[in-house]
Amino acid sequence: MGTQFAISGYIDRAMSQAEYDKLEDATFSGRIPDCTGVIAFGSTLRACEDELRSTLEDWLLVGFRLGHPLPIIDGIDLNKVPGHEPVDTL
Repeated sequence: MGTQFAISGYIDRAMSQAEYDKLEDATFSGRIPDCTGVIAFGSTLRACEDELRSTLEDWLLVGFRLGHPLPIIDGIDLNKVPGHEPVDTL
C-alpha cells in the first residue's frame, strides 16, 4: 500500500465532487461546488477534467500563500496550523 499525503487525498476527493456540463458548442465546463471559483473548460471531458485538476491545484497554492480558509472536504482539513516541537525533544 502506497503512502497517501493529505494534499493528494484532498485533491482526489475534491475532484470526485466535480460537476461537468456539456455546453452548446460541444465543449465541456467543470466546477467543484465547495471550492468557490474553481472552474475549467475543455474541448473534451478528459481535457476539462485535467484543466479542472490543474486549476484546483493552483487555487490551493494561492490559498496557502494568502492564508485563505479552505473548505474541509471529506474530513480533510488543510487549514490546521502545524505544531512545532522543540529541538531538544528529539
